[in-house]
Amino acid sequence: MAEAIIEFIQSLGFFSLTWQEGVMIIIGCVLLYLAIVKEYEPLLLLPIAFGVILSNIPLAGLMDPPGPDGTPGGLLYYLYQGVKLGIYPPLIFMGIGAMTDFGPLLANPSTLLLGAAAQFGIFT
Repeated sequence: MAEAIIEFIQSLGFFSLTWQEGVMIIIGCVLLYLAIVKEYEPLLLLPIAFGVILSNIPLAGLMDPPGPDGTPGGLLYYLYQGVKLGIYPPLIFMGIGAMTDFGPLLANPSTLLLGAAAQFGIFT
């Protein structure tokens, strides 16, 4: 029974954590703290912190490609597919457009045509 418990503990990801990965996970947690609690550049620090933490999780298989027997790949493999297939640039531009201040547009409605032309240029 004791051997089974020891074998289980040794198969955990925490047991195979190196000190370098531990330091990087702590740095990622500090970046999360700065982004959420202190609100210091959250649009920049939050994705960086999640990337630091995700990429340093031991034995998570985040970068694994899909297996030949149909097993799914890791999370970062599918995120890379979005980069490779060109899905993210339109999403980023739409997100920036959603965060745009519409005050000048309401003050001068003729600028709506410029904004529509810019959005049309993104998707062609």
